[in-house]
Amino acid sequence: MKALCWHGTGDVRVDSVPDPKIQDPRDIIVRVTASGICGSDLHLYDGFMPTMESGDILGHEPMGEVVEVGSAITNLKKGDRVVVPFVIACGSCFFCQKKLYSCCDASNPNAEMASKAMGHSPAGLFGFSHMLGGFPGGQAECLRVPYADVGPLRIESDLPDEMVVFLSDIFPTGYMAAENCGIEPGDTVAVWGCGPVAQFAIKSAWMLGASRVIAIDRVSERLQMAATHGKAETINFDEVDVYDQLQEMTKGRGPDRCIDAVGCEAHASGSVDAVLDKVKTAVMLGTDRAHVLREAIMCCRKAGTISVPGAYIGFPDKLPFGAFMNKGLTMRTGQTHMQHYMGPLLKKIEAGEIDPSFVITHRVKLEDAPEAYKTFRDKKDGCVKVVLKP
Repeated sequence: MKALCWHGTGDVRVDSVPDPKIQDPRDIIVRVTASGICGSDLHLYDGFMPTMESGDILGHEPMGEVVEVGSAITNLKKGDRVVVPFVIACGSCFFCQKKLYSCCDASNPNAEMASKAMGHSPAGLFGFSHMLGGFPGGQAECLRVPYADVGPLRIESDLPDEMVVFLSDIFPTGYMAAENCGIEPGDTVAVWGCGPVAQFAIKSAWMLGASRVIAIDRVSERLQMAATHGKAETINFDEVDVYDQLQEMTKGRGPDRCIDAVGCEAHASGSVDAVLDKVKTAVMLGTDRAHVLREAIMCCRKAGTISVPGAYIGFPDKLPFGAFMNKGLTMRTGQTHMQHYMGPLLKKIEAGEIDPSFVITHRVKLEDAPEAYKTFRDKKDGCVKVVLKP
């Protein structure tokens, strides 16, 4: 089959690779019909994620048709149309029983490697390094799905792929980010970044009762999408100082809830800390560019909440922890507990509350994926979200 493979920083190629096979009775094989390119894929593309190996298959936002099932699978059959969550979870360990699926104790075969870096291993993830399992990803013609009796969501309606494929990651991720804020009536929510996850965090903040949403970015197409589809007020950080602008907009109190939907590759205009981050990561003296997280801590109102769906890799430094502690802030983070959110959010799509396809700006064939990565990374051609059609 054909698959998009990682071969080094900035080097992804469509290769011919062996077809996936059933390896465990709880496996299924899916013929992929749609697969997104995610912002966190760019952390791999840009060389930020350790433990990648040449030839690794990328992608963690797939859906498609079941073409083979393991002997233990009773909830799915050949021909079923499914969305595959990026988190792999066993369904029975301590954390899965608590519906904390991204903390699954059983699904990462390389848990010892992850534990050395993080203290404990999170769940295995599709297409996201050997430290997180080394599982081949879904930017391919076919995908093996472990623990398929727990993960994939069957789509029984005739909704098109583009309306449901983002249940694989970014819609639940944006929703959990907003939920983690603990939004209360009257709250102002500030969202850093206007990429795909941020767009869903904005929409979800309204669903959860926000009275005001402010979106922060510098890319005009993304800001326009946040304003048009997300009904958000916008700040272009190339034009104004974000802290000063947020204080003015909130009469000096600061936003009640802040969402860092950017993560480890943050940019900033003229900020000393951002310049230092860029230099340190370029010469491998740092792992993350954490400007947004620092700014959110400084901007958030006292006793407010910071939610971090943006992916961080290792050891971001220069965090103003004194401000975090003395302001009495709360922070909630984590990979998304996908299996907890997919079903309820599908019901919202089916009820017409949201059409997630609004974020799609580019649709390309699998063979065109390498160029699409560059376009997405460089934010050219108005690119906000790419869907691959294997």
